[in-house]
Amino acid sequence: MEIADAQKFMQENHRACIAIRQKDGWPQMTFVTPGIDPEGRVIITSRGTTYKVKHIRRDPRVSLLIFGEQYSGSKFVQIHGTAEIIELPDAMDILTYWYRQIRGEHKNWDEYRDQMKKEQRVIIRVNIEKVGPQNRRQR
Repeated sequence: MEIADAQKFMQENHRACIAIRQKDGWPQMTFVTPGIDPEGRVIITSRGTTYKVKHIRRDPRVSLLIFGEQYSGSKFVQIHGTAEIIELPDAMDILTYWYRQIRGEHKNWDEYRDQMKKEQRVIIRVNIEKVGPQNRRQR
């Protein structure tokens, strides 16, 4: 699988689990709703006060398992990369882009932007470095 294949898969599939390293080395895993930006990077929204964001600031290496509509029997893509945290106000345009990609148009964009500020939302942006699965028979 190539990075472009994973990016294409992510345009249609927005369910994922992200794995992040905690301070003690053990993984922290949580469900997220990823999108993909025009440059092909993974974008995820989170409150800036979460452990997820705290751990990424310390160690930006992340892995994501992106899967389809149903968990069992669904196609999936695994992504490994380096994350960066983008805070408000710089995150606002990306938060808006993420919402449109995942949910469509908002009924009140001013209300949405106010809520993002209130929740101290950030963007976790992941530069994709490696993807899978790799089919051993194709090697």
